[in-house]
Amino acid sequence: MQGNKGLAQPVADLVSGTGAVSGRQPRSENSVGILFGIGAYGLWGLLPLYFLILAPAGPIEIVANRVLWSLIFCALLLTALRSWRPVLTALRTPQISGTLAVAALLIAVNWFVYTYGVTSGQAIEASLGYFINPIVSVLLGVFVLREKLRPLQWTAIGMGVLAVVVLAIGYGSVPWIALTLAFSFGLYGFMKKRVGSRVDAVSSLSIETLVLTPIAAGVMLWLASRGEATLLTEGAGHLWIMAASGVITAVPLIFFGAAARRLPLTTIGLLQYLAPVLQFLLALLVLHEEMPFERWVGFSLVWVGLILLTIDMLRTVRRQPRPARVPEPATAS
Repeated sequence: MQGNKGLAQPVADLVSGTGAVSGRQPRSENSVGILFGIGAYGLWGLLPLYFLILAPAGPIEIVANRVLWSLIFCALLLTALRSWRPVLTALRTPQISGTLAVAALLIAVNWFVYTYGVTSGQAIEASLGYFINPIVSVLLGVFVLREKLRPLQWTAIGMGVLAVVVLAIGYGSVPWIALTLAFSFGLYGFMKKRVGSRVDAVSSLSIETLVLTPIAAGVMLWLASRGEATLLTEGAGHLWIMAASGVITAVPLIFFGAAARRLPLTTIGLLQYLAPVLQFLLALLVLHEEMPFERWVGFSLVWVGLILLTIDMLRTVRRQPRPARVPEPATAS
């Protein structure tokens, strides 16, 4: 049994973001964090390919399975790491469990709309949602947290609003997929921030999927009663690919948690653009979705807004007073 403990401890350190990653000469914490961040956002960016191979399953069934298999995977992971205590503690704390329950409903909406967008040939609009998410987060700061914005932030919001108008004219309707994704994920991030570091990524996902499990199980029973469930009707390959949704959901979150504990917020903020860039390129080059001129104009306005937000973020960080340097070991963050 000693071998199992030896394997479990590095995994536990990875999940919590502490300790060495391997027995070899350790990399700097910043380098390790960047690798984990690229892994997290890279996997999220490639998610459209996974949804497409789940056909003929529809978005409702995909999300229901994602919830159920994620809960199973998290339960196995928590058991292997003997990390049930944080989950139980969070469940006994109404402030935390209530906040995560709201977060669960928001992420369920986000998952469904994103899956629908990809499977219905609207992956470009889905990527737009994650491009404008930082702008929406700034907007939420104004109305929810009563924050005062700097000039570049106001300009970025203006660019975002103008982009939505241009795209609405181009699409012939309001880009509701993009807006729903941006606002649901922005509010989800706000709810998670209220919980802060009191709950780690795996425990949080476990609680969120636990909240959604009755709904997901009901959906699967409803689909089965109508003869529309594909989980058990498309062969073993389809079943195992569907079951893999638990791993595909949890692993990027674990990577993100490991990155967030090692990197400053500015670096995380820059890395987050990797996912929508990959989604956009997949939709354009692999899925061959149309990108008429007016959409290029709208996307360009969003990209200019993101550049302004990035410049403002970097300026703000540089103006902050730096703490006095203290000699540290080479492996410290």
